[in-house]
Amino acid sequence: MSEEREFSVEAKELGDKIAALTLKQAKELADYLEEVHGIKAAAGGAVVMAAGPAAADAPAAAEQTEFTVQMDSFGDKKVEVIKVIRGLTGLGLKESKELVESAPCKVKEGLSKEDAEKIAADLKAAGAAVTIK
Repeated sequence: MSEEREFSVEAKELGDKIAALTLKQAKELADYLEEVHGIKAAAGGAVVMAAGPAAADAPAAAEQTEFTVQMDSFGDKKVEVIKVIRGLTGLGLKESKELVESAPCKVKEGLSKEDAEKIAADLKAAGAAVTIK
């Protein structure tokens, strides 16, 4: 038997508002939560609380296994960069344009080093300035 979970009215309303956000609004919300409250969005879309002072004493990670491709600027060929972004993200034309125009912005997160380098190369070939983090 499967149980249907009950949610409060407040949780439903907030969830519906978040689900209805445009890409630009979602990015602005993510930036706000990170800058003001120290909450970062994880690669899978989940929210992760910022680590407190105890985490500073933790040993450093041995080797980075997940990478983020960040577009620093779209350069002189905005249309070509938008086309590449559409192909990489599956976003619509309007959302891709908004993402490109919001540079600097994260294009993809949680990638292997090889995938991040390939995406960065594709964006650079289109004229964008890109950083892998």
